Amino acid sequence: MASSDSQTSQIAEPVLSVEGMTTSFLVEGAWKPVVRDVSFTVAPGETVAIVGESGSGKSVTSLSIMRLLQQDMSRITGRIMLGGRDILALPESEMRKVRGKDVAMIFQEPMTSLNPLFTIGDQISEALLCHGEMSRAEAKAETIRLLERVRIPSAASRFDEYPHRFSGGMRQRVMIAMALASRPKLLIADEPTTALDVTIQGQILDLIKMLQEEQGTSVLFITHDMGVVAEIADRTIVMYRGEQVETGETSEIFFHATHSYTRALLSAVPVLGSMKGRERPLRFPVVNSETGQAEPLMEAADTVAAMQRPVLEVKNLCKRFDIHSGLFGRLQGRVHAVENVSFDLQAGETLSLVGESGCGKSTTGRAIMRLIEPQSGSVLVDGEEMLALDRKGLRDMRRKVQMIFQDPFASLNPRMTIGAAVAEPYLEHKMGTAKEARDKVADLLVKVGLSPDMAARYPHEFSGGQRQRICIARALTLDPKVIIADESVSALDVSIKAQVINLLLDLQQSLNLAFLFISHDMAVVERVSHRVAVMYLGEIVEIGPRQAVFENPQHPYTKKLMSAVPVPDPARRKLKHGIAADELKSPIRPPNHTMQPLKYVEISPGHQVAL
Repeated sequence: MASSDSQTSQIAEPVLSVEGMTTSFLVEGAWKPVVRDVSFTVAPGETVAIVGESGSGKSVTSLSIMRLLQQDMSRITGRIMLGGRDILALPESEMRKVRGKDVAMIFQEPMTSLNPLFTIGDQISEALLCHGEMSRAEAKAETIRLLERVRIPSAASRFDEYPHRFSGGMRQRVMIAMALASRPKLLIADEPTTALDVTIQGQILDLIKMLQEEQGTSVLFITHDMGVVAEIADRTIVMYRGEQVETGETSEIFFHATHSYTRALLSAVPVLGSMKGRERPLRFPVVNSETGQAEPLMEAADTVAAMQRPVLEVKNLCKRFDIHSGLFGRLQGRVHAVENVSFDLQAGETLSLVGESGCGKSTTGRAIMRLIEPQSGSVLVDGEEMLALDRKGLRDMRRKVQMIFQDPFASLNPRMTIGAAVAEPYLEHKMGTAKEARDKVADLLVKVGLSPDMAARYPHEFSGGQRQRICIARALTLDPKVIIADESVSALDVSIKAQVINLLLDLQQSLNLAFLFISHDMAVVERVSHRVAVMYLGEIVEIGPRQAVFENPQHPYTKKLMSAVPVPDPARRKLKHGIAADELKSPIRPPNHTMQPLKYVEISPGHQVAL
């Protein structure tokens, strides 16, 4: 049957055919090619994945196909045939009709694609009203159905909410719903699961597979996650420095890669279960992309000092968001984002917070930093109560605790060079002169895999992965004791992710840093953590040493998270995760609702599970 399907897809007219496409940008008066002579096809119902390092030209390729690059600063040559038409020859008025209806795109960073002034319901309905023949009532009903399909909890009640009320993962799900609204023939997905936890990622992959079965939708899937590539792609294109270096059936790419760069990418993929029997974090193998050779594995030194007071102590932390509605803005309910969360963190230790998107991980980090004010609880940093500090005291305390945010574009000022952005905390806290700040910036940019001359560039001139590295450099500027890393490597391709995590482990060892590592990537969490805390609907349901939690998970939710992790094995491509859309419960409670603290049982030393 699979052979017959494959023959049919080869005979059928391609939905997309790219022939000799070269994309150049105008740099200092000269045209500089950044994508060179790219050619491929996408057949009806087929999924083609484009993989490569951050900055390799993956996203530029997709933006060229959509013709979304700035016209006076870019030039695209070659042919791009979509449904039998060369879209490079279409006037812009015709191209606007093509976008959304014939081809739709899910972008990498949802906050740059969603208008903060409009509700998410109105923005999805707009796509339906522009390309379809629906009334507003019909468009609203279809929008709610789409939100439910991408597992937005309480979809009907959240129709009128604004993007800032959603977590990063939920915003990405809104973008996916918007792209699917007009049932396009071709869906271009640019890192669509980057911000999603593993269970939602599995459900979205299932959704894409279902759409292909029902509608014959073709997918051009751009990603750095080789586990996702193995599960969804029929064919794979590997890009390196703007060129195709290898193309073929996904199984052939995984098992018989010929190019050294492809082998390097595959070597850097974290695999769940690879830490079995190890107690301490393990550095990733750093792979030379020219030779495909990896350095030997090195276990991180034990930096956690026993029997000392924790550098960070969190006790019974609570954060709730009020929901008002009606003409007089009456209180209708509360989102119980964080409920009675308690943990401590030793100097030199990494505690990972894991859980589904919207479970309260990021809210916990922000509440600790007092970027949002918690309702109750205690946060001690070096024994000092952070929640009791005045504005000046809080400013000084934040030198000790820094945060790397989930969305790098939203946390960088688009009008400020990245050199100025990284130097700003150093100068604001009067830690040195302007020259010393420049030297510090140059050193940090090198440490995170960028070059010092990039300091003069602006955020929009970098790829998503490069912007995340800039944010990591800025968090290190003040030499903090604690770093709260909120999805700090989620936007990075596998090889750069390995380098950055190795950098964090090296910094932890040399500076005795403590990390609160917030992530949905279970394979990375297993690699970097000393301890792990699993969150579900704002509460910690399991906490303990990494080895105990991963090798002997006790809570049903922990087991579900681990079973949803994508495995880099193309044999699983036809499998579906089977994660039901109704499994994600709502954190919204009535105004007078009282949460009862969870009771825990100790399975082994330090390993506690909620009853």
